[in-house]
Amino acid sequence: MDLREEEDQDVLRAEDLKEGRQHLVLGLLWQVIKIGLFADIELSKNEALMALLRDGESLEDLMKLSPEELLLRWANFHLEEAGCSKINNFSSDIKDSKAYYSILNQVARKETRRGSPHRHRCVRTQGEGRCAESEMMLQQADRLGCRQFVMPTDVVRGNPKLNLAFVANLFNKYPALKKPENVDIDWSSIEGETREERTFRNWMNSLGVNPRVNHLYVDIDDALVIFQLYEKIKVPVDWDKVNKPPYSKLGSNMKKLENCNYAVELGKKEAKFSLVGIAGQDLHSGNRKLTLALLWQLMRRYTLNILEDLGGRS
Repeated sequence: MDLREEEDQDVLRAEDLKEGRQHLVLGLLWQVIKIGLFADIELSKNEALMALLRDGESLEDLMKLSPEELLLRWANFHLEEAGCSKINNFSSDIKDSKAYYSILNQVARKETRRGSPHRHRCVRTQGEGRCAESEMMLQQADRLGCRQFVMPTDVVRGNPKLNLAFVANLFNKYPALKKPENVDIDWSSIEGETREERTFRNWMNSLGVNPRVNHLYVDIDDALVIFQLYEKIKVPVDWDKVNKPPYSKLGSNMKKLENCNYAVELGKKEAKFSLVGIAGQDLHSGNRKLTLALLWQLMRRYTLNILEDLGGRS
């Protein structure tokens, strides 16, 4: 068993590490590796990602994408420039190595223009079977110093995790993107995540909220995640009062604002939180100070409930 297998959803405990339970330990290792690989795949650390913005999209649309979604869009960006078919995943769509050859060739060509020492072209050669072609593709990747994480069999079998790690490593070394110019964007609005914000976001995701929170303020602007957190702390939510996606383009902000107003109402009347000066508009617009004030009280109540349950059991 290795990282090529799916990680288990069981809770990892100290005794699991001591006993060496493989599926849990490897699941933990994958999470650690993923955190390291994805650390810089965000707009605040790489403004050139704005090149992936599509027609009709706003900055918020791009910020909502997870690192996995950004990597897929990045790969398709280079495939489109190469005149190749797009891919939908890093599993079944990359088994023949064709997409990888095209991406590597685009990256190598663009890095050569920028003065990179890797002045070569990745040429696709025919091998005896997919494994042989995958090995030849990885030899090309090795010339860029990006062969890590996958073996030829991992490509042919379409292992999603290891192929995702392979692409993330390639992106981190050679994004081959250029920050767009003459674009009307408020770059000051793209700020890095603080430790406090990361703590809240990781806590919410650890509870299995849906959708997953990738950007704290953008992803909770309709309060759906807030409602799920209320249920985690045993505050009843009347879901008949909640507007659910997909939202129509006309009036979507109003629907989200209604949700946020209801979320604040629940906090004041049902959860008995101190929400003086906080309105639904503050959650919807992503007011940092006031949004964090609500999240802090949610996390505090959740922690106290756990301690109370543990005390009752003992």
